[in-house]
Amino acid sequence: MTTSVPHQGSSPEEPERPAEDRRRRIRRRAITLSIIVLLIGVPAGYLVISANQSRDSGKDKEKKYSATGLTAHWPSRVQQRLYQVPIPPYSKHVAYYETNNWKTSRLYVQFYTSNEGLESFLDQIGAGTADLDHDKMAINARDRGIVGWDFTGSGPWYGLVSDQKNPAPTHDVVVNRTNPDHPMVYVVSRTVP
Repeated sequence: MTTSVPHQGSSPEEPERPAEDRRRRIRRRAITLSIIVLLIGVPAGYLVISANQSRDSGKDKEKKYSATGLTAHWPSRVQQRLYQVPIPPYSKHVAYYETNNWKTSRLYVQFYTSNEGLESFLDQIGAGTADLDHDKMAINARDRGIVGWDFTGSGPWYGLVSDQKNPAPTHDVVVNRTNPDHPMVYVVSRTVP
C-alpha cells in the first residue's frame, strides 16, 4: 500500500509565474550549453595541445641525447660553465658532443677562431700559447675515435693538457695552425662527478 504525501500548495502571497515562452527557453538552453562547452571543452583542448607539445619536446630531447657524434651548434651556457670551455665570441664551425657515465663526464668541442680568441680561450682555462707543444697529440685515440677527429691532415699541430684538481675539469687541447691567423681548436674537457 502506498501512501501519498500531500503536496504543498503555492503561497497565497507569491504570485504565480507565467509559463516560459519558447524564445526565452531556447536562449536559456543555448547559454547553458555554451557554459558547459566552455567549462569542459576549453580545458580538454588545452590538455590535448599540452600533451602534443610535451610529446614533441620528448622527441627533441631523444634526438639530442641519441646523437652519436658532433652536433653543429654551440654547447649550452650551462655546459660551457660546467666543463669550463669558454668558446670565444665570433668563433665559427662550432660543434660539440657530450658523454656522461657514472665515472667520467666529457664534453668534446671544436671551433675555428682568431689568434686573439685562442689566447683568450687558453688564458681562461689557465694556460697560454707558450704552453702549446709542437706535434703533441694531447687528445688520445679513444677520444678522437668517439667524435671522428682525424689529426693526420696538414699542420702544424700543437697540443697541451691542462690538469686541474677535482672537481675542476681537465682539458686536452689540440690546435691546428694550417691557417696561421685562424687556428682550429679541438678540446676534450673531462670532469669526475
